[in-house]
Amino acid sequence: MVALLAERITAVRTGIAHACANVGRDPQAVTLVAVSKTHPASAVLEAVEAGLHQFGENRVEEAAGKIAAVNAQCREPLTWHMIGHLQSRKARDAANLFDVVQSVDSVRLASKLAQALPEGQVLTVLLECNVSGEASKGGFVLNGWERDPAVLADFARSLGEIAALPGLSVRGLMTMAPIADDMELVRPVFRSLRVLRDALEQSCGMALPVLSMGMTDDFPVAIEEGATMIRVGRALFGERAAL
Repeated sequence: MVALLAERITAVRTGIAHACANVGRDPQAVTLVAVSKTHPASAVLEAVEAGLHQFGENRVEEAAGKIAAVNAQCREPLTWHMIGHLQSRKARDAANLFDVVQSVDSVRLASKLAQALPEGQVLTVLLECNVSGEASKGGFVLNGWERDPAVLADFARSLGEIAALPGLSVRGLMTMAPIADDMELVRPVFRSLRVLRDALEQSCGMALPVLSMGMTDDFPVAIEEGATMIRVGRALFGERAAL
């Protein structure tokens, strides 16, 4: 299985390199997060052996046992990302499990995470943005922000409030694009997030270097539009196990 996983990692990294070459970017500027949700700790350990060090989980309950099992058997430092919807009541558990929470979708959730952190501990967070308007997607509702200055202003205020919370390091934005047969159809979603990031950096005067966008079916166009982090599961681990 490790050999197969290594082949899949090579294929994904080749895809990253090709996408970067298309727009003159350095492949080293794109972080690959392996989405290990629904896959066992043994699969994560095989991925570590194959050279991966960053992993994404969707559910606190599933991640708790898996992270403990992997960390107990792995001497290498790993980075664990919470990439799924996070309920406020589970913020305390998430703050103690994960190194990065990519799915911060409200000031209230951010406040809960900050309150849960031990003094002196820092949690990296990304703000999840729904720029597509798709009802099934989470995040701050930002579709049409380009045409409505009030939407941008409201989000900028929320960003400022979250950035001021103790223990939280806001590093950028995250989005999930709609599922489409042709990845070119979702290119505008990724472009919108990048332009939103640029507008926020200018209006708020803070650096937001991370753009987490793009998954197995669409990461090449996400990279072409500026993704610095992609979240890939199926192309690495195969189809998900049934929950």
